[in-house]
Amino acid sequence: MNAHDPLVSIVTPVYNGEKYLAECIDSVLAQTYRHWDYTIVNNRSTDKSLEIAEKYARKDNRIRVRIYDEFVTVIESYNRALRAISPSSKYCKVVSADDWIESDCLAQMVRVAEAYPTAAIIGSYQRCGGKVLGEGLPSNVEFLSGREVSRLSLLSLGFPKTLDAFGTQTSVLYRSDVIRKNDPFFPHLFPYADTTACYKYLQHHDFGFVHRALSIMRLHDDTVSSKIADKYGMGLVGSLEHIIEYGPVFLEKNELEGLENRFLRKYYKSMGANLLKLNWERKVWSYQISRMQELGYRISFWKLIKGAAEEVAEELHDPRMAFRKFFRALERRVSR
Repeated sequence: MNAHDPLVSIVTPVYNGEKYLAECIDSVLAQTYRHWDYTIVNNRSTDKSLEIAEKYARKDNRIRVRIYDEFVTVIESYNRALRAISPSSKYCKVVSADDWIESDCLAQMVRVAEAYPTAAIIGSYQRCGGKVLGEGLPSNVEFLSGREVSRLSLLSLGFPKTLDAFGTQTSVLYRSDVIRKNDPFFPHLFPYADTTACYKYLQHHDFGFVHRALSIMRLHDDTVSSKIADKYGMGLVGSLEHIIEYGPVFLEKNELEGLENRFLRKYYKSMGANLLKLNWERKVWSYQISRMQELGYRISFWKLIKGAAEEVAEELHDPRMAFRKFFRALERRVSR
C-alpha cells in the first residue's frame, strides 16, 4: 500500500444474503488496491448473514459490522450503509451483498477518480449473466461533464436502446464528500433511486468512466425487489419522472419536447406489450395509473391499444417468435 493512496470506504448492506455474502466479501479481500476499510451493515437478517460477516471481521481488522434493531426498506438500507463510511475516506464503493467485484476494481476506479478531481461519480461496465451492461459511451471517453453525460442519458430514454452509463450501485464509485453533504444520499425509496442520485449530483459535478467490466451482478430467484420493479413497470415511470424533473435542467426546450413525445410513444408501446402478454393484474395497472397521475398524465386507453398494435406489427416480422411469446404468456397465466 502506497502511503499516499486515498482511503476507499466500501459498504455492503445485507438482508438474508447468506447464500452469496461470503463470495461478495472475498471479492473485496482480493482487491489489488489495499487502502480500504469495509463496513457490512446488517438489516435484521434472519439467516446466517450476521454470523458470516462477524467471522470475517474477526479475521481482518479493516472489516467492521454494523447492527441495527430496526428493519428498513432496500433503499433506506443503502442510505444507512452510506452513513457508516469512514470520515477520513476520499471515495466510497458500494458492493451489493449478492454481487461481487473484480480484483482490480478499486485500482481502476480510483485511477480515473484521481485523474479527474471534479468527477463525483465514476462508472464502469458490469457483467450480468451473459451480457455486459453500461455500454454506450465511446471507448476513448473517460471523462464527461456532469451536464453532458446527463443530457446524453436523458435523450437516450426516447429510443429503444438507452445509454446506461450510470449503471447500478455496485458498478460505480462515489466521492465521499458528496455523500456526506447529502443525507439521504439516495433521494427517494423507488428502485431507480441510484439513477436519480446521478442526475441530482451531476448538476454540480462531473463524471468519469472505466471501460472495463469491474463488477458482476448476480441473477437469482431471490431478487424479489427487481422482479417486482420489472413486473410493475417501475423503470418506465422512473424514466418519465427523470425526464420531467431533470429535462428542464439539462435539455433545451425543443429537445425536451421531442424527448417527451418519443418517450410517451415508447411507454404506450411497452404497456401495450404488457396487455398482449396477458399481464392484466389489477395491482400492476393501479400502480401505473396512480403514478402517472402523480406525474401529471392520464393513461389513454386508445394509446394503449395503438401501442399494442405497434407491438403486433413489429412481432409479425417474426411470426414464430410472436406465437412463442404469446403461448409462454398464456402458460404463465394459466399456471397462476
